[in-house]
Amino acid sequence: MMRLSLAACAVLALAGCASFSPDGGFGTVAQLTQERIGQVPRQLRTAEQAGAARARVDELLAQPLTADSAVELALLNSPALQAAYAELGIAEAERVRAGRLANPSISLGRLRGSEGVEIERAIVFDLLSLLTWPVSRQLGQQQFEQAQLQAASDTVGLAAQARLAYYDAVAAQQLVGYFGQVKQAADAASELARRMAAAGNFSKLAQMREQAFYADATAQLARARHQAVAARERLARLLALGGDGRGFTLPDRLPELPAAPAEPGDAEQTAMDRRLDVLMARRSAEATARALGLTQATRFVNVLHVGYQNKSATGEPRSNGVELELELPLFDFGSTRVARAEAIYQQAVHRATQVALQARSEVREAYSAYRTAYDLARHYRDEVVPLRKRISEEQLLRYNGMLASVFDLLADSRDQVSSVTAAVESLREHWVAHTQLQLALTGRSPGAMAVGGPARAASAEPAAH
Repeated sequence: MMRLSLAACAVLALAGCASFSPDGGFGTVAQLTQERIGQVPRQLRTAEQAGAARARVDELLAQPLTADSAVELALLNSPALQAAYAELGIAEAERVRAGRLANPSISLGRLRGSEGVEIERAIVFDLLSLLTWPVSRQLGQQQFEQAQLQAASDTVGLAAQARLAYYDAVAAQQLVGYFGQVKQAADAASELARRMAAAGNFSKLAQMREQAFYADATAQLARARHQAVAARERLARLLALGGDGRGFTLPDRLPELPAAPAEPGDAEQTAMDRRLDVLMARRSAEATARALGLTQATRFVNVLHVGYQNKSATGEPRSNGVELELELPLFDFGSTRVARAEAIYQQAVHRATQVALQARSEVREAYSAYRTAYDLARHYRDEVVPLRKRISEEQLLRYNGMLASVFDLLADSRDQVSSVTAAVESLREHWVAHTQLQLALTGRSPGAMAVGGPARAASAEPAAH
């Protein structure tokens, strides 16, 4: 009995080792996220935390949004992200359960016969769970770490989507203004052509060309306005601002192009060391390998219980003893379990290899797209737009000298606006490529992003004059 008491105390001590962490493991998620996007997410678990988040949301909405404030709004306000954080709590509960021993079971039996009453009592412990407890505890910890990486990946992914939607919305809004200028120029040209044709100073064919251009410009402006509304609504959905009546203000222009492009060092190695999907694949393979070792250790002993029991009968002294329950491997010697575990491990290894190969390729592709977008945006800023401006100034001088007609002046104005529109799109493409490069380096696959470029559909120029 003394030995059994000591064993029971040891079992209780082991069972008490597994406990919940103070922050539910969210501190690691916050650190992983901050290292990659520069902002700290919040898990809203209490009414006070939710109230503080609402106050910060109101403060951010009181000013025109920036890319960083849009990301902060998304992290504070997204119910989908909070649901992902709840998965972290589920994973921690599983970790704690894996670190605790199975509860003992008690059995009671009472038989009445001609010679009296017989009572059987027994308490049974799962001995196998005690033997494999260290490995099970470590497996639970690794699965919990996987959940932390997944929560960080969801956070980083939402931040990237918010940035992409922000740049799309600002660019679409900016393009509406430029397409409005095109329509104004087309309207003026069409009206002037109509009057000149009525006076007999303009051919019917030339007048119909101006009218057709006006019709195209009107349709193009309508499409641009819809694209601006659609882009704004996509951003509102990511910021979870759809139904509470709180609006947000966007700036008039996209951020300026940086003075120099970003030059990441060893981009591929950075992705191997810091990309969350690569880390998750690596941890998954490690956890599967450890699970395979556990399967091999328990190949033959599948169910093993040990316990203390006693028996008493009417008129007889109490009998004490030990009960042992063991599953006999008569039909299944454990080979199927081992083969299945080995196949799962090989699957995890191959998947981790595929994730690493894809990450390296995506980093190279993302950097190429980024440098191309940066060079094009700089080309439009330094070459195309200034050249178009000088041409417009020269055309104005020719008009003032009566060497060019008003239609030449209007056509040149339309060409200049088209160049500025292309410059806006190239600047948006730069910021989109920059966001996707950062995601490819430290977050996850940019191909998982669902946010596209709504402004691009509105970029088609009207029919040529």
